[in-house]
Amino acid sequence: MGRAATATINFDALRHNYRLAKQASGNRKAVAIIKADAYGHGAVIVAKALSAEADAFGVACIEEAIELRQEGIKNPILLLEGFFTKDELETISNLNLWTAIHSLEQINILANSALKKHINVWLKMDTGMHRLGIEPELYELAFHKLKALRQVNEVVLMSHFSSADDILCVDTKKQIHVFERATKNINAPKSLANSAGTLGHESSHKDWQRPGIMLYGATPFATPHPIADQLQSVMTLSSEVIAIHHLKKGDGVGYSKTYICDQNTKVGTVAMGYADGYPRHAKNGTPVIVNGQRTKILGRVSMDMLAVDLTHIQGAAVGNTVVLWGPDLPASEVAPYCDTIPYTLFTGVTRRVHKEYKNILNRDVNAFRKAG
Repeated sequence: MGRAATATINFDALRHNYRLAKQASGNRKAVAIIKADAYGHGAVIVAKALSAEADAFGVACIEEAIELRQEGIKNPILLLEGFFTKDELETISNLNLWTAIHSLEQINILANSALKKHINVWLKMDTGMHRLGIEPELYELAFHKLKALRQVNEVVLMSHFSSADDILCVDTKKQIHVFERATKNINAPKSLANSAGTLGHESSHKDWQRPGIMLYGATPFATPHPIADQLQSVMTLSSEVIAIHHLKKGDGVGYSKTYICDQNTKVGTVAMGYADGYPRHAKNGTPVIVNGQRTKILGRVSMDMLAVDLTHIQGAAVGNTVVLWGPDLPASEVAPYCDTIPYTLFTGVTRRVHKEYKNILNRDVNAFRKAG
């Protein structure tokens, strides 16, 4: 196979996490969020793995949706950022996509379009995130403008949380209150909950949930949570030891010798670096698993390699498997050592890392071969 840097994607875990999202919300509908190449897991592959049960898929932009349609995905696809230019509307209509609308200007553009088929719209309210969305006081007006358009079929009401990953933060309750007050006179399906809302804020469970990071097995919370703790890691990032050095106390490791051995140390060199997507700024002591045993990174991560402590690893040898994150070492545990979050770990994995897939359903074998 050559270089051992590999991301193994477990589709049983993916399906488990989607079902958990449905279960946690009382089996309401769920848009599986697969934007950004399914958070680095492979959008087409993930869509094929979930196509038999996903109520819909969510992507950021039309380019991502077109790729899915070209690969045969028939499920509804929601454009979370909506359309950017008028010419996209014809493609949205022809491909039977759903689009978010977050401004009155977009409504006017839609009103002046000539579409052959009606489209479904998700009308976004700014309840406190202050990123995208129509102001609460204008929201009912915007809804009625949309419903009056011949180009529009169904309208779903939506907003997005700013701080739902902090269970104790009062902002989420405030946003729910703003949303419910602004929509009290509107009879239409609603959607509020992202992963954190789905797992931790029951009052945000509406007609549609939008699970993202939880699909890939990473908790959105900084502390244990009874439902989030049931998530299963989808990606295992691994490589192997390619060299071993026996260093003396006082020897330095790696560029700029950012780690100095405080005792005689057995150091393993691993074929994994920041060109593979493993963060350069991972600190000394970042956990890894070697030969099934926990140990730590030593020194600075370089472009193609990093160093790990093998001093206390039984059976340490060239060729040992090294797990950078996976079921026994969650990305949510690794991320704080890198001053980041699991989202950036997953989406940062680069193209030169081999992809392997586990638990592909028999009916999907040919489709997966084509997509891979």
